[in-house]
Amino acid sequence: MTIRVRSINVHVLNTRARMPFRYGIAALTAVPHLFVRVEVEVGGKRAYGIASEGLVPKWFTKDPDTTFEADLRDMFAVIRSACGIAEALGGAGTVFDLWRGVYAGQEQWAASTSHPPLLWAFGVTLVERALIDGFCRATGRPLASAVRRNTLGIRLGDIHEELDGFDPDDLLPSEPFRRIIVRHTVGLSDPLTDGEIPEHERIDDGLPQSLEACIWAYGLTHFKIKLAGDAEIDRERLLRIASVIQSGQHREYAYTLDGNENYRQVELFREFWHSLIADTELKTFLNGLLFVEQPLHRSVALSEEVCGAKLSWEDRPPMIIDESDETIESVRRALACGYIGTSHKNCKGVFKGIANACLIRLLGTKNPDERYVMSGEDLTNIGPIALIEDLSTLATLGISHAERNGHHYFRGLSMFPDDVQARVLAEHGDLYRRHERGFATLAIRSGKVEFGSVVDAPFGPAFPFDSTRFTPLDEWEYHSLEA
Repeated sequence: MTIRVRSINVHVLNTRARMPFRYGIAALTAVPHLFVRVEVEVGGKRAYGIASEGLVPKWFTKDPDTTFEADLRDMFAVIRSACGIAEALGGAGTVFDLWRGVYAGQEQWAASTSHPPLLWAFGVTLVERALIDGFCRATGRPLASAVRRNTLGIRLGDIHEELDGFDPDDLLPSEPFRRIIVRHTVGLSDPLTDGEIPEHERIDDGLPQSLEACIWAYGLTHFKIKLAGDAEIDRERLLRIASVIQSGQHREYAYTLDGNENYRQVELFREFWHSLIADTELKTFLNGLLFVEQPLHRSVALSEEVCGAKLSWEDRPPMIIDESDETIESVRRALACGYIGTSHKNCKGVFKGIANACLIRLLGTKNPDERYVMSGEDLTNIGPIALIEDLSTLATLGISHAERNGHHYFRGLSMFPDDVQARVLAEHGDLYRRHERGFATLAIRSGKVEFGSVVDAPFGPAFPFDSTRFTPLDEWEYHSLEA
């Protein structure tokens, strides 16, 4: 069977957050939400596949000196390049082979630019996701089935040599998960209680605003807490967060700490960590910690110096990488450096995520006394494309809890036309509900979301989604976002 790209088009919908999301050096208030729509031919049958992503500031590159407008130009450049390479490649025997061709072509193109791997690979992942969706629609097979039966043609050994001879179904769960625990993001500027929200900042849109309100509205039990990188500020905020979480409706809780690349030296992070564990007021709360995500800056996190310092730190907390997971080789380097794993986000690659999950499961089988983690993290995903595809991948990988925050910083699917929201509710009524004010919003109950309808769909939503009704990328202008 041959798969061939016939055409690709890219469209944009402007989206505005209901409240600022501050993380690291950036604050998200409004972003273009981009759609890549690919017409594929699979064994003579044509179908459309789609992928989407909100183009958030300062994640793919963490340069404080560039403007968001300049960063967007770079994002658009890598996306256009990947689309052009895919259209020029012609046919391939499998989706995996076609992805490898686009990845190799993009890597060669990026060598003459200043774009880092995390950024140039992002363009590839959008094409990759749309190709997978198109293939699943053309063959009538959901993602989990396509992965386990390997109709996508995945060769794990091409990514990690340790996996040579293994197929995905040898290492992934026998059945995809159909629900997931929501790990709620606590952003750096998020209000913790309703009482601390100034009157002029109160949001009247029908959704909870403070951490306290979210815990009671959604029955939350898992959290992801952003760190600022200032020991005193972080300690004080952690104490307040602990108080809110521990007084919630669920006494059992778990959380992760997001280091936001705040530290450039292991010793500085070590000092901060030791100050936390020595704090008697935080002792009980720290028992709920699952792991620390990317505390060290991507420029040093996998360096020889950092690796040596981490490995000599015997009582270090469990740490994973996120932004340092730039290439398909990064996770192996991280594991050798004393990290216990990595995160999965579709924006870092679906095939890469599958291979990483398989490698981590294999290592866990070979070393049962060691702990390895493949986490699920968010990039402020919203439906009806990005969130659904991300959940579909997490279900296939067997990840039981994941950071979700798009529903918190955006007002459900209210930015989409009414007919789109109605179709989502009709096809994915387990994942979404109609809010009392009329818009479609994520249905979080007892801290979980159910999404069996997503698992049974191809890869994206169960219904055809026409992104051509939005603004073509070539016609989109930055000032429209500011407006």
